Amino acid sequence: MPKVSPIKRRDLMRYFKQLGFDGPLPGGKHEYMVRGTIRVIVPNPHQSDVSQAFLQRLLKEANISRIEWESL
Repeated sequence: MPKVSPIKRRDLMRYFKQLGFDGPLPGGKHEYMVRGTIRVIVPNPHQSDVSQAFLQRLLKEANISRIEWESL
């Protein structure tokens, strides 16, 4: 049950895969994940976690509701 709080990049991609996304696929400067026609750019691997604000932006871009995210 991931909360909408800071999350590690590895966990973010694992949860996106559980939601039906493929990837990460190589892009220009950033990798991305796809599900149908939805394409979401994932952050580059850095030492810090993905912030809560950025996670909310990614979920909105990916058309994932908060309820759907927290039900994982």
